[in-house]
Amino acid sequence: MKTHQKPYVVCHMTTTVDGRIQPQTWPKTDLIHQVYEECHNKLKGDAWIIGRTSMEGFSSPRHKNLGKAKPTIKKADYVADPLAKRFAVVIDTAGKCRWDTNSISGDHIVEILTEKVSTAYLQHLQAKRVSYIFAGKKDVNLKMALGKLSTLFGIKRLLLEGGGVINGSFLKEGLIDELSQLVMPLADGTTGLRTLFEIENAPRSRKAASLKLQSVKKLKGGIIWLRYTL
Repeated sequence: MKTHQKPYVVCHMTTTVDGRIQPQTWPKTDLIHQVYEECHNKLKGDAWIIGRTSMEGFSSPRHKNLGKAKPTIKKADYVADPLAKRFAVVIDTAGKCRWDTNSISGDHIVEILTEKVSTAYLQHLQAKRVSYIFAGKKDVNLKMALGKLSTLFGIKRLLLEGGGVINGSFLKEGLIDELSQLVMPLADGTTGLRTLFEIENAPRSRKAASLKLQSVKKLKGGIIWLRYTL
């Protein structure tokens, strides 16, 4: 199977003016979420992708005991709904998310896994009709994953809405085509909190990615919407 194609990737994130993305010190208001979702919809993605930690907020607290898998369960890609048009994608390396349903707000769930997941977990996903793909033995190969999302599901425009490490991994691999950054009128300054992009163990010789500004819009609440191409 050819996997060289990939969706157009838009990293869509909310940050403070100093680039923090964790909301511990942010004001308790619905405005930030409202503006974020409005812009998310305007970006017109046919899929969005986040990490396992974030996705567990959408998953089920049940199904802790997966039981024993049937011997017929194989570690091969599984497309549960070939008619799905919109997708919620999670990078779940070890297979930790549990599900009661196969969609989030109508978006069909696709798990990106590695071969270290158990066949019992695959049996759980099949029982819930959750799609999954394999993209590496122990660590996720992002290029392979994006190729399969394009080839198997027809995803053309993917909204990357992860944490700093996932965003950094995409940036490091040169897989981001556009940045959509909502800058709130907040200065955090807390040390140790994640920022928009976190590339772990990055060599000092690595050069920063160059961005080209496409638009600037002032939104309600003093939030600024910046859009760049890479």
